[in-house]
Parts: sequence; C-alpha cells; structure tokens
Amino acid sequence: MLTGKHVAFIGGDARQLEVIKKCIQLDATVTLIGFDNLESSFTGATKKPLTCDVLKDVDALILPIVGTDDKGMIESIFSTKSIQLSKEHIEALPEKCVVYTGMAKPYLRELLKLHNAPLKELLNRDDVAIYNSIPTVEGALMVAIQNTDITIHGSEVIVLGLGRVGMSLARALHALGAHVKVGAKRPEHIARSNEMGIDAFDLDDFKQYVSKVDIIFNTIPHLIITSDIIAQMPQTAFILDIASKPGGTDFRYAERRGIKAILAPSLPGIVAPKTAGQIIANTLARLLSEQAENQGGHHEQS
Repeated sequence: MLTGKHVAFIGGDARQLEVIKKCIQLDATVTLIGFDNLESSFTGATKKPLTCDVLKDVDALILPIVGTDDKGMIESIFSTKSIQLSKEHIEALPEKCVVYTGMAKPYLRELLKLHNAPLKELLNRDDVAIYNSIPTVEGALMVAIQNTDITIHGSEVIVLGLGRVGMSLARALHALGAHVKVGAKRPEHIARSNEMGIDAFDLDDFKQYVSKVDIIFNTIPHLIITSDIIAQMPQTAFILDIASKPGGTDFRYAERRGIKAILAPSLPGIVAPKTAGQIIANTLARLLSEQAENQGGHHEQS
C-alpha cells in the first residue's frame, strides 16, 4: 500500500490513466499536473498547475514515457497548455523524491544529476520491455497489414535488430508463415535467430538481402536503412520503422524513390494503451512499494 505517500503525475497519454488508477487503488495521495482537459474524474486525485509549491512534498514524480524533450517540454494529450520542467521545479523536490519515466533524454538526465534527484527509467527494465514487446508486435503487424496489398504469409520480410522487440517480432512473423531474415550485429543474436529456425545475417551485409524484400521492420534507433540500401529495394517494398524518433531510415530518400516508409514509435500507447498502461502500472506499483518500504522509518520521522 502507498498510504501517506504523495505521487504527482505530469502529463502523458492514455497509458498514464492506468497508472493513476493503480496509485489511487493503493491509497496514495495523487496530484495530476497537465490533466486539465481530462474528462473522467478520479476520486482521490487533485488537478493542479505545475508550480514549485505543488512539488515540495512529493514522494514520487511520474513523467510520461518520453520524459521531456531537449528543452524540458512535457507532452500531455490532456492539456492544451504547454508544460516545461525547469531547474526550479527539480530544486523544489524533497530529497526523498524519486523521478520515474519511460526513458530520459539528456536534458532531464542532466537536470536530475545536477540536483542528485534519483531517476528510474522503466523502459530500461527487462520485465517492462519484454511485456511491452507484445503490444508493439501486434501494432507493427496491424500497420504492416494496413499498408501492404499482400499477406504476411509467404512475404519476404527483414527484421533489423534482435533486441526484445525484434525477437518477439521475428518469432511472430515466422509463425504467420513469412520468410523472415534477421539483420543483427552481435554474434549471440545471430546464434539465437538461427536457434529459432530463422535465417540471420550480419548488418554489414544488409545491402545484398534487400533486392526482393516486401517488408522491412526496423528496431535499431540509428540510421541503418540508408539511401544506398533504399536504392537496391523494389519500389513496392514497405518500411515500418518502430525505433524511437528519429528512427533509422532515410525517409526523405524513400519518399523520393516512391517507397512507402512509416515511422511508428510508441506503438503500445497507440494500439493498446490500456494493456501498455497496466504493464507500467504493475511495475511502478512494485517500485513505489519498495521505495515506501525503504523510506518508511525516515518518512515517519520527517
């Protein structure tokens, strides 16, 4: 339980609603910042603007999946006002406060480091990333089906990267009857792919595998589908880039060649916000309970 703990949320999307519900369920005191247009009201939660005063007794500060941009701006689909997290806001946080987000960009990381504020990035956790790969894969298949005129079954597919999402994606495509090849760099990823019965190649040899490809799924967050590669692809091919922004595709050149290429990061939040929110909520609840236990004695005295 989180009785007596103050949890503040700043911005976010539909996934945050599940996390808010969970915190209220666990009896936390909940403050919502950047939720002024939220129609459903949560009993036990208070809406407030972002001020230093609001943050001065917060035990946990929960930011959206992508915490802030490079200028400290925080996205919230529940507010038309812009929200910016500044040095003053972080200074106002009490020492005991832990900041939770999906992943932190350099701005947020530096800001917190400057004030010794502890940061927990949920998407770096294996449990969250593995669970999250399920809605990601379902969303990727949905987008691919909507944007091609062939079946997944029997199609020539390349998956770039064999991290947690790449592995789940390659397995699902293989199960659907696609002819899947995986491009990876690490020898253990290539070995794992072969063990799964899926052909793998070294990314250095990528160019020689694209002349007959129907769909490329990219999970690598740096430029990998270059103009050189795109020049070798058939015009009917489709590229779905699910790496974090700006993705790993030369979108300008793809458009010039008439090859359809879509950047679709954050698929869990788009295709299954409830499930994606519950994944985050369950992990956060566990982390917040651990934090509350660790601070128990200290908090009672303060």
